[in-house]
Amino acid sequence: EAQLQVNLIVRPLTPFEQLVCEHLCDGLTNAAIAQATSHTEKVIENTVSRVAQAFTLRSNTEINLRVLLALAYRTHFGDKGDHVVSLFIQ
Repeated sequence: EAQLQVNLIVRPLTPFEQLVCEHLCDGLTNAAIAQATSHTEKVIENTVSRVAQAFTLRSNTEINLRVLLALAYRTHFGDKGDHVVSLFIQ
């Protein structure tokens, strides 16, 4: 059974990092986020990596880093939508 640890954020996120996280939480790919924000895909990849570091998240073989990042972001900043997001890890 996988164990999930959500860490507190270690530094404030920039407005751009928050925007990228919002798009990530909406399920957009890095390419789609790049297009939506008029940045390159490499900029988005680097931003996702920096935000993961801010949450002290590391990828592992059982849980995708983007899923962890979305969960950590929503846990810290809340879900601006009206729906409840649930994550089940088995």
